[in-house]
Formats: sequence, C-alpha cells, structure tokens
Amino acid sequence: MSATRNDRSIAGDTIDANDYVAAIARLVEEIGGEQSALLPMLHALQEEFGYIDDRMVPAIASAFNLSRADVHGVVTFYHDFRRQPPARHRLRLCRAESCQARGAAAIERIASERLGLRMGETSADGRVTLDAVYCLGLCATGPNAMIDDVPVSRIDPATLDHLLGELTR
Repeated sequence: MSATRNDRSIAGDTIDANDYVAAIARLVEEIGGEQSALLPMLHALQEEFGYIDDRMVPAIASAFNLSRADVHGVVTFYHDFRRQPPARHRLRLCRAESCQARGAAAIERIASERLGLRMGETSADGRVTLDAVYCLGLCATGPNAMIDDVPVSRIDPATLDHLLGELTR
C-alpha cells in the first residue's frame, strides 16, 4: 500500500513556497485561470504536494482573481482537501448506514483504540491518518474501508488487526 503522492509531502515535511508558486503558474497555463477551474487546480496541487498549504492560499486566490476567503472556504468545505501534510497511509472507515448496520461502529472503536487516534487524527510518527468516509459504494459487503486508494470489504476484528499491522510497520 504505497502513497501515490510525492514523498516530500509526507507529514513533517514542508513545501517550498517557490515550488508551490511555480506549480500554480504552470497549472494556470494548463487548466486556465477561470474561477471555474479552482477545484481542478486545488485537486492538482494536492496531488502534487500532498495537501493545500494555508500559506499558499493568497497565491491561489490571486491566480483566480478571488479573495483569500473564497479559496479558504472551498478548501475547508470539501473534506477531501487536506490542509496539513498527509500521513504515509490513510485509513478511511465507512460510516454509512449499511456499514453501520453491519458492525462498522465496533470496527471504528477497535481501530481508534489500536491506533490511539480519533477520527481525523494522524499518528505522531506520520504513518497513519484515521478518517471517516460516507459510503464507498460497497454496501452489500460491509463494513468497508479504504486504505490509501484500495477498498477493503467485509472487515472484521481479525482483518482489521492484519491491516493495522501492515500500516504501522
């Protein structure tokens, strides 16, 4: 389970402002500077750097002739945008009704206890972030999770232990 993003963006690292500004300029050339291109820009920046650095919001806003508040509002509204460097691995547990009916709350409790994390937190060593997701579209096979970009179905405590062992070594 490897991360798909650039390794320099792992928790604890910082982004060079010049690299970020250059990426914004390059992406404006590629996808355009219209306000409707803000979401594709944010997705591309997150893909390249691992997160949307709050220090770069003014540069993003300027590129789109938007206010910093407009850009900040979009980044904070959508849960998939990260404002901090991501962990090496992201464990997202489904909280949708179907998974809840199949025991997801118990799986979430176990994962939280074993990792020592609450939902939305990242381990101090930067290895794992524990997050919620609200439906992976695998309702018939719950409880489900997404590890990095890989869906995992029919999670029980033994499966969870195995997965957590893989993530934390």
